[in-house]
Amino acid sequence: MKKVTYITQKEEAKTATASSGNLMELAIANNIEGIEGDCGGVCSCATCHIHLTPEDFETVGGPGEIEEEMLELEDNVSPYSRLACQVPISSLPDQITVKVAN
Repeated sequence: MKKVTYITQKEEAKTATASSGNLMELAIANNIEGIEGDCGGVCSCATCHIHLTPEDFETVGGPGEIEEEMLELEDNVSPYSRLACQVPISSLPDQITVKVAN
C-alpha cells in the first residue's frame, strides 16, 4: 500500500492510500481539489497536472512524449511536472507528497 499526500494550491494537505491505479484516479476518489481528470486518464487534457519533488521525480521517472506535449500547453510547468494520470501507483515509493499544480 502506497501513501500519497496531495498538497493543493490552498496549501491544504490530504493523504490517501492505494495499491493500484494511478495518481489521478486516487485523487478523484478522494476529492482532491485541483485534480479534475476531464479526459478520464488518457493523457489528453492536463487537468491532473502535479509537481513532484526532485527526488521523487527521479524515482518515478519523467514524462513520455505525449505527456510532455500536453505539459507544454500548461502555464505552471516545472522541471518536475507530471500528469497524475500517467503516474502509476506501482511506480511510487512507499510514501510520496505531490503538489497539485492548478
